[in-house]
Amino acid sequence: MDPMGDFVFRCSECRQEYAEDPALLVCPTCSDRQEPGGSTRGVLEVELADLPGRWPDHGPSDSRFLAEFLPVRGPGSFPTYPAGDTPLLPSPRLATRLGVDSLWIKDDTRNPSGSTKDRASLLVAAKAREYGLETIAAASTGNAGTALAAVGAAAGLQTVVFVPATAPEAKLVQMLSYGARVVPVDGTYDEAFELCLAACRQFGWYNRNTAFNPFTIEGKKTAALEIARTMDPVTPDVVVVPVGDGVILAGVAKGFADLEAAGLTDRVPRLLAVQPEESAAIAHAWAVGSDDATPVSGAHSVADSLTVEAPRNARLCLRQVRDSGGGAVTVSDSEILAAIPTLASHCGVFAEPSAAATVAGLEAALAAGLVERKESVVLLVTGTGLKDVPAAAQAVSRPEAIEPSLDLVARRLGLQA
Repeated sequence: MDPMGDFVFRCSECRQEYAEDPALLVCPTCSDRQEPGGSTRGVLEVELADLPGRWPDHGPSDSRFLAEFLPVRGPGSFPTYPAGDTPLLPSPRLATRLGVDSLWIKDDTRNPSGSTKDRASLLVAAKAREYGLETIAAASTGNAGTALAAVGAAAGLQTVVFVPATAPEAKLVQMLSYGARVVPVDGTYDEAFELCLAACRQFGWYNRNTAFNPFTIEGKKTAALEIARTMDPVTPDVVVVPVGDGVILAGVAKGFADLEAAGLTDRVPRLLAVQPEESAAIAHAWAVGSDDATPVSGAHSVADSLTVEAPRNARLCLRQVRDSGGGAVTVSDSEILAAIPTLASHCGVFAEPSAAATVAGLEAALAAGLVERKESVVLLVTGTGLKDVPAAAQAVSRPEAIEPSLDLVARRLGLQA
C-alpha cells in the first residue's frame, strides 16, 4: 500500500472544509467566537482522503505503519523515536478484583517519555519537519511537555514548554534533561496555555497546544489503532479514558471512527470519561446534557495531568462521548490514590494518579450502572508512576527499617523463624 498524506481539515463545529496550511490551527470562522479562557472554538479534525482496507504488515511503531493512517507525506517525515506499540495486557486478576468478566490494560506507561503524550508529539514534530519549522512550543501540566521535549531532541527541533510552577519535579527534570527551554508560570495551566498562545504569535513558533493544534488529536488516535489491531476481530465494549482537556478521548474516538470507516472494526466502543471531582467540567456538562463545559474556578486534584479549569476540547469530547453511547464519572482524590497500588499489585503496572484514575473510574461506572460486569473493558493507562512518586507515596505505607536479623524478619512478616 502506498503511504498516504492527502487530507483536509474539517471544523468540528460548522463542518467547513479547509486545505492544509501550516498557519491554520483552528477554524477561522468559529474561532471568532472564542471566549477568553473558554474551550477552544473551531477545533479542526483531520479527514484523510483514503484509509487502508487491511492491516499493514509493519508494527504500529514502524513509520511505514504510521504513514498509512496519519496525515504525513511519507514514512520519512517521522523522526527516529519509537512512540506507541505499547502492550495491551489481559488483566484477569484485576478483573476479578473489580468484578468484571474481561479487562485489558493499554499500558502507555511504556512510551519512551513515560506517557501517551508521545503519540501526539511525534506527529506534531513530523509536521513541523515537513513545514521546515525549527521551534515548537506547548503549554503543559507536565506530560505533554516532556513528550515534546523528548521527541524534539530526537528530531533536532527546539522546544519551549510553559508549565505551572507546581508541576511535578520529575516532569520538570525530564524536560530540562531533554534540552527543552522551560518556562515555569506562577499560575494555573490555563494561564500557561494562554501565555503559550501569545508567545507563539509573537515569536513565530509552531504551537503544539492540545485542542489547538489539530495534529494532537490525530496523533493520539494511534492508541485506538493498536487496541483494535491487538483485539481484532473483537471490538471492546468500553474504553475508559482519563480526561483533562479531553484530547486523549477525542483521539481514541477518532481512531476507532477511522477504523470503522475503513472496515477494520465494526463500531466505536462506548467511551467513558473519568475526571477528578474537583476538576470535572466535562463530567458535569455530560451529566446536565450541555454541549459545552462551564469552567471550574480553582480546579485542583492530586491528578495533575487532569487538573484544568476550562477543558479546551470540551465541545468535541462531549459530542464523542454521547455519539459513542458512553458517559462520564467523577472520582475523589482518595479513590485515585487508592487505585495506584490496586493497579500495580494486580497487574504489575505502576501508574501516576492521572492514569490510575481509570481504575477508580471503572469502579464508579460499575456502581452507577454505566458499565455492565459482563462487558469487555479496556483501561487506557496514560502515564508511569515514576512521573510523580511523591503522589504515589501517599497511597502506601513505608515500613521502618529493622536490624539485620532473621528473627526480626519473621516477626515483621508474621512467619515462623
